[in-house]
Amino acid sequence: MTTDRKVILLEEIAPRVLHIRGHNVILDMDLARMYGTTTKALNQAVKRNAGRFPAEFMFRLTNDEKQEVVTNCDHLQRLKFSPALPSAFTEHGAIMAASILNTPRAVEVSVIVVRTFIKLREMLASHKDLAGKLNALERKYDAQFKVVFDAIRQLMAPPEPKGRGKIGFARRPDE
Repeated sequence: MTTDRKVILLEEIAPRVLHIRGHNVILDMDLARMYGTTTKALNQAVKRNAGRFPAEFMFRLTNDEKQEVVTNCDHLQRLKFSPALPSAFTEHGAIMAASILNTPRAVEVSVIVVRTFIKLREMLASHKDLAGKLNALERKYDAQFKVVFDAIRQLMAPPEPKGRGKIGFARRPDE
C-alpha cells in the first residue's frame, strides 16, 4: 500500500496497540493518523454513527486510564494537556471506523490493523504455551536438582570437630 507515499507496516501498528480493560485497543489519535484523517474528523464520524459502536467496539478512557497511557507511552504525550478523553477502539471498532470513513486509505490500513490484532493474539497464545512448558520443566527438574543442591549445601557446611585433641606443645621423643 502506497497511499500518500507512506507505507504502513504491521511493525508500526503493533506498538500502538494497548491493553486496557482486558481488551487490545488502538486510541483514536493513533487510528486517525493511520487512516489518514484527523482525530476530530474520526470522532465526528463515530458520533454520527454511534449505533455502530457498541461498548465492545469502542469505549472512552477514564481520567486515570488517560494518565496511565500518557505516562507509559511516549508518543501519547500530546494527550497530557488535552481536556478530551480519548476513545479506545477494539479490533472490531477499528474495522467499523474504516467503514464509516470509507476512504481508500482507511480500507487498506484496516486490513493491516486486523492482521496486527491477529498477530498479537497468536503471540499471546504462543507465550502461554511457552510458560506452560517452562513450568513443566521446572517441576520435572526440581526433584533432580535437589540432589545437587543438597550436595552443595553439605560442601558449604563447616566440618564437624572429631573429638578433643590436646592443647599445647608435645616433646619430641629424641629430646
